[in-house]
Amino acid sequence: MTDLATTQFRKGPPKPSDAIARIAPNGAAHKMSDAFQIFETLSSLAQTGEAITVYPVGQDFVMARIEAVDPDRRSFTLDLAEDSILAEGKAVFTASLGGNARVQFELDANWSIVPGRTQMVELPLPETCQVLNRRAEARLESPLGGSYGARFTYLGKVFELPLYDFSLSGVGLRATKDQAYELYVGKKLEGVELELGPSLRITADLEVRLLRPFRTFLLGEQVQVGCRISNITMQMKQRLERAVSKVQKR
Repeated sequence: MTDLATTQFRKGPPKPSDAIARIAPNGAAHKMSDAFQIFETLSSLAQTGEAITVYPVGQDFVMARIEAVDPDRRSFTLDLAEDSILAEGKAVFTASLGGNARVQFELDANWSIVPGRTQMVELPLPETCQVLNRRAEARLESPLGGSYGARFTYLGKVFELPLYDFSLSGVGLRATKDQAYELYVGKKLEGVELELGPSLRITADLEVRLLRPFRTFLLGEQVQVGCRISNITMQMKQRLERAVSKVQKR
């Protein structure tokens, strides 16, 4: 679950005046479908207490905020504003992202009321989001046929995992079920060696933010390991910037 106790100042309960308009169909928004990015975005909204405007079909908008995000259950908990009632069925969720962008997603599911918390409901994480004027770092897929991977030691065991995407703020790794069994969300990985091509290596500390199982035809059951770069020296950051720039130009 997202740990809100260690975060910075969190906004108070949302008011109707905090409502955010829906993104227009012709608003030039782009689609976000990466599960790690979606998890990160909703976790950020939970940490800041940003107002969520919910537009249920056939009902006036409802104000809420995200209380927590659970990657294991692949769900999030929505804290409804006082005296608000959310009807089951299709609804559109819209929120501001750092004041310079908006995120929006649609869900069509039955809400599950959190036991003992009548103003809180649990919902599944969206599979896709629409983002308008997003300034966050784009995640780049590792070029096919290149040498892209991560190497680190944990509990005396050496891990070598393929790297399938990366950005200036994080990386996406692929692990087997056995490898992922020894990892968990929130785990800090120190001194990870990242290979970003045939002649570029950097070292950084990572924090595991997402574990998502999936299956491929050739490799069978795999686990997506989404990581945030938690610590990196200026020299290594400059190397990472060069790697990102090189892939962007392809």
